[in-house]
Amino acid sequence: MTLSWCIKPFSELTRTELYQVLRVRQEVFVVEQNCPYSDIDDTDAEWFHVLGRAGEQVVAYARLRLDASEHLGVARIGRVLVTENARGKGVARELMQRSMDYIHQHAPGRTIAISAQCYLLDFYRSLGFQNVGEPYDEDGIPHQDMEWRP
Repeated sequence: MTLSWCIKPFSELTRTELYQVLRVRQEVFVVEQNCPYSDIDDTDAEWFHVLGRAGEQVVAYARLRLDASEHLGVARIGRVLVTENARGKGVARELMQRSMDYIHQHAPGRTIAISAQCYLLDFYRSLGFQNVGEPYDEDGIPHQDMEWRP
């Protein structure tokens, strides 16, 4: 699947892009995963946003923090998603690789932290991430903190 990609700070997202991002986050994290929580967490303005589009539709998304303020020297990747129609086509790997490359380019030498859903641990390990601590429950879904270290 060929996608067009962009990485932007929140202030550069168009209204259409923001709407599409919030829609796909709700589709995947709230509806599909049956997890009724407020996805809008008032921190989006602090993150860079990675959008993968098929035509005009966002089908892949992640958000990045180059220096997560609570952990100096650590970047974060969060809200990683691929819509159902784009799964199984290598899109998640490309999304993560583009996200990691952006961090390496703009914040070299930083550890990258993620909060991974446990069923995806092997995928993240294949990208070089390692478990940190013990698994935990987040909104009824098993998660594991992971880090990629330079």
